[in-house]
Amino acid sequence: MSQQAVPSAPRGGAVWALVITSVAGFMAALDNLVVTTALPSIREDLGGGLHDLEWTVSAYTLTFAVLLMFGAALGDRFGRRRLFLAGLTVFTGASAAAALAPGIDSLIAARAVQGVGAAIMMPLTLTLLTAAVPAAKRGMAYGIWGAVNGLAVASGPLIGGSLTEHISWQWIFWLNVPLGVALLPLARLRLAESYGTGAPLDIPGTLLASGGLFGIVYGLVRGPADGWTDGVVLTALFAGAALLAGFVIYGTRAKNPMLPMRLFRSRAFAGINAASLLMFLGMFGSIFLLSQYMQGVLGYSPTEAGLRMLPWTGMPMLVAPIAGILSDRIGGRPVVATGLFFQAAGLGYLASVITVDASYAVQLPGLIMSGIGMALFFAPASNLVMSSVRGSEQGIASGANNALREVGGALGIAIMGSIFSAQGGYETGQTFVDGLRPALVTGAAVVALAGVAALVIPRGRVAQASAAEDAVAPVRETIAA
Repeated sequence: MSQQAVPSAPRGGAVWALVITSVAGFMAALDNLVVTTALPSIREDLGGGLHDLEWTVSAYTLTFAVLLMFGAALGDRFGRRRLFLAGLTVFTGASAAAALAPGIDSLIAARAVQGVGAAIMMPLTLTLLTAAVPAAKRGMAYGIWGAVNGLAVASGPLIGGSLTEHISWQWIFWLNVPLGVALLPLARLRLAESYGTGAPLDIPGTLLASGGLFGIVYGLVRGPADGWTDGVVLTALFAGAALLAGFVIYGTRAKNPMLPMRLFRSRAFAGINAASLLMFLGMFGSIFLLSQYMQGVLGYSPTEAGLRMLPWTGMPMLVAPIAGILSDRIGGRPVVATGLFFQAAGLGYLASVITVDASYAVQLPGLIMSGIGMALFFAPASNLVMSSVRGSEQGIASGANNALREVGGALGIAIMGSIFSAQGGYETGQTFVDGLRPALVTGAAVVALAGVAALVIPRGRVAQASAAEDAVAPVRETIAA
């Protein structure tokens, strides 16, 4: 007998599910960028060259991105709460190992294992939350979840810089341990168990997707450092693209594919995933360069720079819950599109006012616009992803969307970093600004393109209708056969 997609009896309701999944998502999202401002201190304590330091960031990004869909598939097959607990345990243990690392190699290894735990845990936060919250209130719940996760992604440099500056770099990892230890019993007792379709694991699809994403992300991470014409970089990119093409072909023909390609027939699913990829491309690349601008050109400390970024990075805490409520009332499409165009306008404004001595007051409108835009995007985007597929496929839909976001972030840092290097550099404040301006213009254009992609999403309740259509599609296919 196949497992059912419906959850078991709830043990603690929507509030507990929201708290547990939001904190877990915060932990996983935070570790994307929290290490960046601690790298000088890590090098001083553990040694290692530039290549080693880059891998303390890249090891997490790689394993996180390439295993997201597999983690979601495991949850659908063996139980989402069960796999969430397993991922949380791995992530918490690896965080402690990173804090205790005696050398740079062991730190890199611990970071890679952290990524494995996060890849299992992160996509299941949305499916577990969806199972616990009534459909009419999911927009608000996604808003709070999105606010916490958005704040974690954008405030990573601030938290990492503050802990490193005032305590020690080890605390960027120790921070996860008490949170993880507290969440484990809560998740076991308060979350309801749920399953996907009960279909067998798609091993060929998993290998194709994981190998393809690994090649693409590896090439993007190494490209700026090794050069885009480097043999290893080119091989990784071409091999990754070939494997992903094979994954797409396989997904159209396999009986039980990990990611059914028919999902992309839904304008809602295709549109929101394209918008997510492009939005994270523009956002990650911009934050990566602007945080360096505030420190390297304007002379702020890591903590001071992070505080000055709060009008952007802290805005999700204020606006995202409102955005979730709005998406319940008027639909996610207009809210997401408005947010993306707001962020594009903010980045374009910053590109026009950035100078070697730009005052904070001059930058503030662009930071606020970007923050509002990011906040308007997060919650409705999550709602659109989850409502564009039937319930039994929400786990893999969440995993696919998160994987595309991670790839978008890596792509943004690579592309905007390359534009920055081609047009400017680190030699003087002026050369930095010369490289930063065209990079920000590119980021603004990419986010505006994400807004156009969001307009492809059907209006109102068409997304839910698409989900209903997906639900009956297998029945029709059976009858036709």
